[in-house]
Parts: sequence; C-alpha cells; structure tokens
Amino acid sequence: MKRIALLTSGGDSSGMNACVRAIVRFGLHEGFEMIGIKRGYSGLLDRDFINMDSKFVSGILQKGGTILLSARCEEFKTDKGQEEAVRILEEEKIDGLIVIGGDGSLTGANVLHNMGIKVIGVPATIDNDIYGTDMAIGVDTSLNIIVNAIDCIKDTASSHERAFIIEVMGRNCGYLALASAIASGAEAALIPEIPFDIEKLGDLLYARYKSGKTNSIIIVAEGAASAYTIQRKLKNLAGYETRITVLGHYQRGGYTSVFDRILASRLGRMAVDGLANGRSGEMVGLWDGKIEFISLDKVLATKKLLDYRLLKLAKVLV
Repeated sequence: MKRIALLTSGGDSSGMNACVRAIVRFGLHEGFEMIGIKRGYSGLLDRDFINMDSKFVSGILQKGGTILLSARCEEFKTDKGQEEAVRILEEEKIDGLIVIGGDGSLTGANVLHNMGIKVIGVPATIDNDIYGTDMAIGVDTSLNIIVNAIDCIKDTASSHERAFIIEVMGRNCGYLALASAIASGAEAALIPEIPFDIEKLGDLLYARYKSGKTNSIIIVAEGAASAYTIQRKLKNLAGYETRITVLGHYQRGGYTSVFDRILASRLGRMAVDGLANGRSGEMVGLWDGKIEFISLDKVLATKKLLDYRLLKLAKVLV
C-alpha cells in the first residue's frame, strides 16, 4: 500500500478536522502518500483530489466543520456512479480509502468495499445513531453547545416566567435530547424512542406553575415532533406562556471539545493501521473505552438503541 485517500461526507460535525489531521499525520509517519478528496463522493466523481502533507493539516485540530468540505451526491447512489468511482480510484492508484461520516457515508464505503476497493469507515455524526460505537465524532461538542444554549435560555425563562420548548437535532435518535435534558436539568425530554402524552406534559407544567415554579424547559428531538406542534398542543394546558427555540445547524459547528479531539485522533490513527494491515469493509468505533473494528455490514444492518442506563437516569432526573 502506497497511496491512501480520505474524504468527509454527509452532515459535518466538529472533530472531523481532528480526524483528518490524525489520518494524514499517521499515514505520513507510516510512509504513505496521503490524498484528500474534496466534497465527499461528489468530489471523488469530479476527481477533486489534493496531495496532503503535514503542513496542510496544521492548525485545524480545534476547528469545526471539515477542510475537505462535504456534499451530498445523488449520482454516487446509482450503479453507473459507483462504477465510475471505482474506475477513478483505480486510475489514481489509490490503494486504500478512509470515509469519515454518518450512515449514508458508511453505506457508500461498504458499496466500494464490495466492489473491490479497500475501505475503512470512521463514524462522524452529531446524531449518535451509528451502531458499533458508543460515541461518534461530534456528539460531545454538539451536546456542549446545546447545554450552553439551554443554560442561557433558562435565564430569560426565569425572568419572564415562561416555558421554553427547545428543538434539537437527532433525526430518529433521541440521544441529544435525552442527554442534554439530563445535563441541563430540563423538565421534560420528548424523544422518538418513547411515546409521550401531551396532556400529561401539560398537567406537569401546570402543576409546576401552581406550586410557584413559573419557568420550565422542554427538550424536543426533531424526530419526535416539531417544537411548533408541541407549542400548539400545549396551548391552554401549561398555565403560562411558551416560547420556541430551534437550535438547528447551530449544533453542528463550534470549537471542538477535548473529548472529540481525542476520540477523532484515536479513530483516525486506527483507521490508518487497519488499511496498513490489510483490513477492509470495517468501521473503527469506541466500544467500552477501546477502539475496535466492526464490519460495515453489521453496522449498517443493526439499529442502535438508546442506553437503558441513560433512560433510567432520565426517569429520575428529568
């Protein structure tokens, strides 16, 4: 193996740059030529390649986003696009590819593996919905951003005696909503994994209001409901005014946390080691504190469930 390429794909998350940096520096240390592919699979089909040296990845450890950029690519989802991608990688003499991203990106990585390209995947998504890793790159930074926003909102909620409904990302996974609710002392977390009763929530808020607690925070995962829908249904139930904050893409950026920097560096280093030792069709993940390999087939075929210990904790604290 002489030439290793890497790309970032799908939604960005803080820590991608730290992973890119680790991959490049460990790759160079092992004597490989490191090739960056800009704009994910779209850049692969456009041959948007760049040689990466140690200087190229200098000063990016703490930065959110990805210096390799990211993009969706409908063309790559077709047989023709996938065949073209394989042809390009072979013509460019790429001996191994590292894909950093979420489930869609890892699905593409597995397709290339099945077509004969040596590929290792690295999980990076704030949703934390990828099986095979306790935490994906970007989750911790996103949680810090969410909790900081909630802390700020609680100040004004207290001043104006209101309930705030805060909508967070997560698609069909309620991890961000649940973890941020525990960490911020929120009154409720609405997540897609557990059905909720809006009338009971209204009764809870009304009881708090009557007891003299005139402000509340409700965290809503986007996969469970829209904050606007919850506000409309709570009207006349809570006993006091409600306001909405949708954090949106604010959750994806930001100064990368120490946890994400170290996790990304560990995963990046192991991805290089995997390719160097002939591995392919696998993802590197954090499992009980250790960095382990797991087949992409299993990752993509298995739904990640919320940790029951977190749910038990939330039942008491939220």
